[in-house]
Amino acid sequence: MVRLTATLLVMAGVLTTVSPARADRAADAVSASEATIGQQLPDLRFTDSNGRSLSLSSLRGKPVLLTLIYTGCADVCPSVIESLAPALEIGEAALGNGSFSSVTVGFDTRNDTPQRMRSFARDHGAGGENWHFVSADMKTLDQLTTAVGFSYFASAGGFDHMAQVTIIDKDGKIYRQVYGSTFDPSQIVEPLKELVFGREKPFLSFAGLADRVKLFCTVYNPNTGRYYFNYSLFVSIVIGLISLGLVLYVLIRETRKAMRAGGI
Repeated sequence: MVRLTATLLVMAGVLTTVSPARADRAADAVSASEATIGQQLPDLRFTDSNGRSLSLSSLRGKPVLLTLIYTGCADVCPSVIESLAPALEIGEAALGNGSFSSVTVGFDTRNDTPQRMRSFARDHGAGGENWHFVSADMKTLDQLTTAVGFSYFASAGGFDHMAQVTIIDKDGKIYRQVYGSTFDPSQIVEPLKELVFGREKPFLSFAGLADRVKLFCTVYNPNTGRYYFNYSLFVSIVIGLISLGLVLYVLIRETRKAMRAGGI
């Protein structure tokens, strides 16, 4: 099953090769990637496209989307970034500006300089205040690729590599892996929604209750490609809770009457 799944993922663009001879390598790559879910990321430090230092710990407190690309890539990497850009725009509109961050790391350490990362972001309509394009040295890259289960191999003219978006929770633990060179916005926004409107806050607190409502009532409309707050669903939930409360009230009242009538 794992090897069949891996082969299908290769065909879908998880790895940039579709050679049947590399199915075993693909299976190992997918297994390594999935095995990282729930693991804590180390606190690594990068250089952003403006030459400033950026550490993963500085992004703690909100979810992070992490991708790895190389700037010399002519097909899959541009597709990943160009598919991710509208998904992040939709996510910020639905979940709130600044509710999550994104980091794109260049894994060709020799060539993916801050200047080239900046140009790559500009050429593909990406980047911004909460989307960091960063460079890394070889030691840092090795630690990162191991931590997130990202596989890449040198090939003629470049690299064969995973097409992977790693979603990290506010505490720096890997929450989800999303595969493919293109994807529907909901594949990215749904796990972010679970994290932003998650279950950490006490249910009986106002903030916890409000976030639960947002979690269940903020829904994706594939026709418009946008998220919206479903008021009809919210009203249905409220009516359901009121109805349940009335039923419980009647049951308790009738039980008390029966107990009094029986002299209990």
